[in-house]
Amino acid sequence: MSFTSPRRIFTRSSYRESLHIGRILRSETVGGALLLAATVIALIWANSPAEDGYFALRDFKLGPEALHLNLSLGGWASDGLLAIFFFVAGLELKREFVAGDLRNPAKAAVPIAAAFGGVIIPAVLFTVVNLSAGPAVLKGWAIPTATDIAFALAVLAVISTHLPTALRTFLLTLAVVDDLIAIAIIAVFYPGELHLQYLALALLPLLAFTWLVQKRITAWYFLVPLALVTWVLVHSSGIHATVAGVLLGFAVPVTRSAKRGGPSAGPGLAEHFEHLVRPVSAGVAVPLFAFFSAGVALGGASGLKDALTDSVAVGIVVALVAGKFLGVFGTTWLVTKTTKAKLDDGLAWIDVAGLALLAGVGFTVSLLISELSYGDASPHYSHAKVAILAGSVLAALLAAVVLRSRNRCYRKLAVSESRDDDGDGIPDIYQKD
Repeated sequence: MSFTSPRRIFTRSSYRESLHIGRILRSETVGGALLLAATVIALIWANSPAEDGYFALRDFKLGPEALHLNLSLGGWASDGLLAIFFFVAGLELKREFVAGDLRNPAKAAVPIAAAFGGVIIPAVLFTVVNLSAGPAVLKGWAIPTATDIAFALAVLAVISTHLPTALRTFLLTLAVVDDLIAIAIIAVFYPGELHLQYLALALLPLLAFTWLVQKRITAWYFLVPLALVTWVLVHSSGIHATVAGVLLGFAVPVTRSAKRGGPSAGPGLAEHFEHLVRPVSAGVAVPLFAFFSAGVALGGASGLKDALTDSVAVGIVVALVAGKFLGVFGTTWLVTKTTKAKLDDGLAWIDVAGLALLAGVGFTVSLLISELSYGDASPHYSHAKVAILAGSVLAALLAAVVLRSRNRCYRKLAVSESRDDDGDGIPDIYQKD
């Protein structure tokens, strides 16, 4: 690919897109704070004198035996609540590809390439570290591949960085594409015992849900039962139930119906559903999943040492901290050099380095894949959870140091982006463009 003049990357989105991204980031930042709180509570409880109560609660089973629905509370969180998270991910993915920045190949190329680099390099590093450990250990190769946007944004909120909108958008887009890759990995590489008859039956309520939303019928008493039946049948089929959430999200139309004012008349149904469901996902589903998944008995200093010296843990920490950085930063640099693109005015490669380090904050999907890789009975599962926490905290600290050092520059850019001299409510910089 060649350009007649240098192309800029990390440029501002349209004003409408910036407003949408801002709403998402605010919601995810609050969700990230709740996620951190739930994680801390789980870790404290699981390592307190009352630890038996935590594990009894997590392992308490309820639900009918039929259709494999007699699950522990931890199982309901990972299979049920995370389906809500992946439903929102499906909505956001479709919106980005149909009406967001990802519909523009020039803007989408860098974050998509960076996301793939941020998946491939960590997977390779984990595999290299555990090459002699055997196939049972290598099943965890996908654990360090996902970026947790809520956790990452919570880090940004804590360090109070005035990160420019374009960089935040890049981070969000990177995480969105990460989610898409993670969904594909879970569906392809981590299926249970397949029951194709249930999968075939799941198509019926899914098609009915699709038909209703395409007709812009939003009555919850139609859509919610169909979504629940789809989830139950996908769960019973052996494919991880979170895939049902993604498929339901993909079914929702992004643009408005021409009969109701056309695409330019306002947000479409996907954005409407996202506005309704994202607070539930970020504020309830993900924190509860973290509460039931992050609790691990460390066993004191010796237990922590045993966990972090396991090759699984070493591979995860190396992949999250070094692998994500090399994958995201290296791929971004390579794309810009091969396309002769340049960073937008006011930005420097140290900013990309900070974002690449922040991409190493992997949590929600990493915890899910570690459970699918090893199961509750394996000591590698507990060690993997410790490594995910340790690697994410280390990546967050390194990113905070880098981004904080540039905070004065970010503050100047933020002031420039927010100026509204004519008082019409729209920053002048968008009207100038």
